[in-house]
Amino acid sequence: MPITPLRVLAADERKPQLEELVRLLASLGHHVIARAVALADVERSIVEDQPDAAVVLVHDDEEHALTLIEEIVDGASCPVVALRETPDPDFIGEAAERGIYAYVQPMNADALRGAIEVAMRRHAETERLEETVDQLTAALQRRAVIERAKGMLMERHGIDEREAFELLRGHARSSNTKVLELARSVTQGVTLER
Repeated sequence: MPITPLRVLAADERKPQLEELVRLLASLGHHVIARAVALADVERSIVEDQPDAAVVLVHDDEEHALTLIEEIVDGASCPVVALRETPDPDFIGEAAERGIYAYVQPMNADALRGAIEVAMRRHAETERLEETVDQLTAALQRRAVIERAKGMLMERHGIDEREAFELLRGHARSSNTKVLELARSVTQGVTLER
């Protein structure tokens, strides 16, 4: 199955192993746009290169790796995959809490390909969910403004909820204004006549 080449940030605390990771990613068809060993390298790469994905190879310095993961998750809008040659459930749990999308062990081409695929799909789903939440939040905020305006009209004119909405809608149509915009005006003190 052909893969879509990604622009990948590769991070490792050891330079020789970082080059091995770069070769492995290239063998999968990805373009390694940046190599990071230090936190400053990660920060610079996120700003300058805007990677599609990030892969962090973990060895002995787990805290360094976790800091790199956290920086990538906080600064980039891409999924992070953690690789580790030996299993460590404690590290996996900690890395998951910091935001990784996938974990690879052992480090080989097939395992890495699968982990990147999972990470990209999970990241896309997360973005879709965040977009849905944003849309629902905006809809609730619009609804709250309209409900507040209806309540004010009900109180001012001694009418029921349906009549208040019809009053809003009628004035919106006659003034070629959206109901939401008119509702905002009502909540800010504009008076609508019956």
